[in-house]
Amino acid sequence: MRNFYLYNSLSRKKELFEPIHPGLVGLYVCGPTVYGDAHLGHARPAITYDVLTRLFRNLGYKVRYVRNITDVGHLENDADEGEDKIAKKAKLEQLEPMEVVQTYTLLFHEAMRKLNTCPPSIEPRASGHIIEQIDLVKQLLENGFAYESNGSVYFDVDAYNRSYQYGVLSGRNLEDIKQNTRDLDGQTDKRNSYDFALWKKAAPEHIMRWPSPWSDGFPGWHLECSAMSAKYLGEEFDIHGGGMDLLFPHHECELAQNTASRGKGGVKYWMHNNMITINGQKMAKSKNNFISLEQLFTGSHSILEQAYTPMTVRFFILQAHYRSTLDFSNEALQAAEKGLAKLLQAARDLKAMTPAATAAHEEVSTLREKVYEALCDDLNTPIALSHLFEAVRWVNLAKDGKEKLSAEDIQILDELLRVILGDVLGVAEEEVADNNEQLLDGLIEMVLAERKEAKARKDFATSDAIRDRLKELGIQIKDTRDGTEWTLCK
Repeated sequence: MRNFYLYNSLSRKKELFEPIHPGLVGLYVCGPTVYGDAHLGHARPAITYDVLTRLFRNLGYKVRYVRNITDVGHLENDADEGEDKIAKKAKLEQLEPMEVVQTYTLLFHEAMRKLNTCPPSIEPRASGHIIEQIDLVKQLLENGFAYESNGSVYFDVDAYNRSYQYGVLSGRNLEDIKQNTRDLDGQTDKRNSYDFALWKKAAPEHIMRWPSPWSDGFPGWHLECSAMSAKYLGEEFDIHGGGMDLLFPHHECELAQNTASRGKGGVKYWMHNNMITINGQKMAKSKNNFISLEQLFTGSHSILEQAYTPMTVRFFILQAHYRSTLDFSNEALQAAEKGLAKLLQAARDLKAMTPAATAAHEEVSTLREKVYEALCDDLNTPIALSHLFEAVRWVNLAKDGKEKLSAEDIQILDELLRVILGDVLGVAEEEVADNNEQLLDGLIEMVLAERKEAKARKDFATSDAIRDRLKELGIQIKDTRDGTEWTLCK
């Protein structure tokens, strides 16, 4: 197998990737908290770790890719106070919390499908692993790194720091953390402000709660990933991924929990993608500057000049290195749209070419190795794409009659524009099914407009004939006070 170098957030340098189990990669990625629409900020980690998974598989590894769903325990301020984000959404929409979870999980999955991301091997939910989380809290209490207080259980950061080092992942030290953390006001059960919740006693009005040895309550946000990664990947696994915003406190707390319960950090390589920004600010729901993926795909946000296809969005994200910030703009997306069109057109042109009886070009033969070198150098997608555009140049030269391509040249270029672009980078022609859906919507609306006009002129025979013909084609229509609704009966 090729050498693969990965930047490790723990050591703060690129390291040669060597899996714990030969030929098998264990990858755990922090997934979404499902209480709202998937937005552009969700797309970057999804695409980053999708490409990583695809590349490992292309290199001959088996990958067990675990991505969790946070459906409990994530409080409003990402700490230990406030209301659970999903419970708050449930109250606003007058739904059961798990209805909120299911609704937004399905929307997230559909957005990921449109972006052509492979589903994870396992997608556990925090609410489905309460037993494992309770067991982990018991272990931390037994080891002396946690304490109970009025039905809640907290991680004792001071006790941990005496035996290990809190802050090793994020590069912070406990003294600085103490200075930058507000003092306790006497209204909390914590010993120290920087301790974090492992289990929270539920207030009477709190909807989501489970029985435990300490109280009816719910797990802390940081606990879930430690419990679920160990369950599905073992107490030691290869890669833990997530956004840069999770480095502290979420992943720092995970690392502390792992070490305090197992005596070892459990993760060999910590990997973090950087943020997507708008005008230099992080895109996030909390800042109210985010654009949902559906808004991007339909062009319905006020900041957008047009709609952008899922593949354009994917290509836009791949144009920057995953550890670099990526600033959103219409100009950048439009440039990505044009660049993607050139790559896909070259792939189509290549299919129609007949090889010439000529020697292979050395410049073409080296392109494949250059692409793999870039991708195996900490997933350097922008450099890999620059070599793919060099492949496009060769295709265009041949198309214009300025160069002749041998069978070997065409085979290499095809591998670059089909296997690398399509199978590894996950960039492909837009789904025909999506285009057909848009066409079908338009045609049905046009037919229904004809039926409405027929009814208006009291031509009920034509109106009924249109309805019956649509029914024969599997399209059920229903007249309501607000207009005509239609459903495709599959």
